[in-house]
Parts: sequence; structure tokens; C-alpha cells
Amino acid sequence: MNLEEAIRTAIEYEAKVHRTYSEALERSADEVGKRVFRTLCEEERGHLKYLKERLDEWRSTGSLTLARLETAIPSREAIDRGVGELRDRVQGRPRRSSPTEIDLLERALQVEVETSNFYREMVRTLDSQGQEMFARFVEIEEGHQAIVRAELDCVSGLGFWFDSREFNLEG
Repeated sequence: MNLEEAIRTAIEYEAKVHRTYSEALERSADEVGKRVFRTLCEEERGHLKYLKERLDEWRSTGSLTLARLETAIPSREAIDRGVGELRDRVQGRPRRSSPTEIDLLERALQVEVETSNFYREMVRTLDSQGQEMFARFVEIEEGHQAIVRAELDCVSGLGFWFDSREFNLEG
């Protein structure tokens, strides 16, 4: 796949993720969930804009200026570091969730993982400009996955928080 095809494909992935969050925002009844979906929906809109600008630039000049792609979501590492503090603050405050909310989050996680896998493959196979651009997307999408997983852990009530067991029934 060449760089133009990669950018066009990335736009398709980002459009799918954006639609997923937009639909989730409309269907969610949980206020915290709505805030998560709204933030991620806006992030994906920014990704679409960025990719379309890069595609236009590539088509007109044959090169890319890799402007910094910003995100409101912290890195996966920062999210992981904040887990303990967050767990202490929300412990004992159950949230009611519906099967719909869980379904929305599971779908969001699925499209984030698919998109991240595509970006990883582009980093592995493209030349330096493509690698540099898509490496930033990998970082951001990993943060998105961490946020969605945390929200899913919280609303599912299965005893996990950020993929860590909160309690052991055998102990």
C-alpha cells in the first residue's frame, strides 16, 4: 500500500470510529458515558480533519508536512499511572448501566482495536513519513482504547478496573 492509499484507508477507519461514537452518544443514557463518547467523537472528528488535510497536501505537493496531531486523551502510560488514584475516588460509588451501554462500549472498543491494528501495520510497512505520521495515531488510539476499557470495566461491574481484578472470590 502506498502513502496515498494508506491515508485514504485511514480516513475510512476514522470515519467508522467517528460514526460509532456519534451513534453511542445518541443512544447512551448514562451521563458519564455521554461525556466519554462526546470527547472521543470530537477526537475522531479532529483525526478526520487532519488526515484529509494530509491527503490534500500529498495530492497537491507529493510530500507531507507532519503537523503535530493533538489529543485531549492522555497517553496509555499516563492513564495507567492514574488508575490507583481514580480507583480510590470512585470506589463504593456504583453506576447503573444497561446492556445497551455495555454494547456501545464493546462496539467502540472493537473499532478502536481494528483501527489501531491498521495503524500499526502502516508503521511496519510504510516509509519514514508514513511511519512517523501513523506512529502518532497508534499512541493516540492506545489512549482511546484505555479510556473505553476503563469505562467498560466500570459499567460492567464484573470486578475489573483497567483490566485488573478488583477482588477475588476464592480468597
